[in-house]
Amino acid sequence: MARDYYDILGVAKSADEAALKSAYRKKAMEFHPDRNPGDAKAEAHFKEVNEAYDVLKDPQKRAAYDRFGPEAFAGGGMGGARGPQGGGFGQGFGQGQGQGGFHFEGNFEDIFEDLMGGLFGGGGQQSRKSHVQRGADLRYNLEVSLQDACTGTKVNLTFPTTIACETCAGSGAKPGSKPQTCGTCAGSGNVTFRQGFFQMSRTCPDCGGTGQVIKDKCKDCSGTGRTRHTKKLQVTIPAGVDDGTRLRLAGEGEAGTHGGPAGDLYVFVQMAKHPLFARDGQHLHIEVPVNMYDAALGAEIQIPTPEGGKTALKIPAGSQPNDKVRLPGLGMPAMGRPKEKGDIVAHLHVTVPQHLSKKQKEALQALREGQEPGRAESSFLSKLKKFWNE
Repeated sequence: MARDYYDILGVAKSADEAALKSAYRKKAMEFHPDRNPGDAKAEAHFKEVNEAYDVLKDPQKRAAYDRFGPEAFAGGGMGGARGPQGGGFGQGFGQGQGQGGFHFEGNFEDIFEDLMGGLFGGGGQQSRKSHVQRGADLRYNLEVSLQDACTGTKVNLTFPTTIACETCAGSGAKPGSKPQTCGTCAGSGNVTFRQGFFQMSRTCPDCGGTGQVIKDKCKDCSGTGRTRHTKKLQVTIPAGVDDGTRLRLAGEGEAGTHGGPAGDLYVFVQMAKHPLFARDGQHLHIEVPVNMYDAALGAEIQIPTPEGGKTALKIPAGSQPNDKVRLPGLGMPAMGRPKEKGDIVAHLHVTVPQHLSKKQKEALQALREGQEPGRAESSFLSKLKKFWNE
């Protein structure tokens, strides 16, 4: 009794086209003769798998099989489902085998690309590589000061790169000559060879897959079409850039091969450490030491701005350690929106004098004796009393 085609592929009768194809690939790889040399049982399974998939992948054949079973193809034997032309991969494989033979249909490269590493091109052909290729992109790491990031600036860059050879205009061929069709691959970019009954293809070793070779090479670029060059370029750094900002300069990368377009230059911004400001997006934080007299009585002092100027910071009377004073609109601009600026946030650090004269100590003593506890002190004393049950 003939085995059920769905059972052979290991799928349900409701399996869609994708499920059938996936199951077929797995089974074909499992039982392929190359993976099971000399195993007659595996070869028989391989034939069954091909026969089953040949029927079930065709909607009309599948409908006939679902209704009548294998009897729908009676008289054709194992080859009865292959159709009038037989089919298969390569030339002659699976044909002329008689009633007991088998054939293989479908994309051979799709099924065996994981097993064979993609060496099999459909019909032994692969796409020829373009003789003209785009140049490589370049990266430049640029350190930018806070002041330049705030105002924007222009920077002169110097970096090594490649440019199109001026002697041969980037063709790689000696002036007056031009690249010729590769004789090894006849311009296809691939060479084909056989291993057993498999036809395999690989990149042509003489032309590197381009299909062309340069007989008379340019003396200045040795046939590459490019020469080394130290490039100087002025770059505009927009106001508001921050760590990790990436600036793209189209066409400023390495030259392409044989007249191909140049790559791009990417400038990655790294912010230099500032001695006073710590940046948080558009906001700038600064630690400001304040003596206890100014903190108690209030004062006005000068602090820097990111542009390099000065601004007044008013310290409120009664300021406490770690209080913050915010100066709106004096921080960093948003990139592309220079009028939108963040704030400067001053963190007050109240300092206590360490060396006092006798007269100063007496004055402070007098102040302490007449000083009422502040809100924080009162709260703390109240908690202590509760803790000690006083």
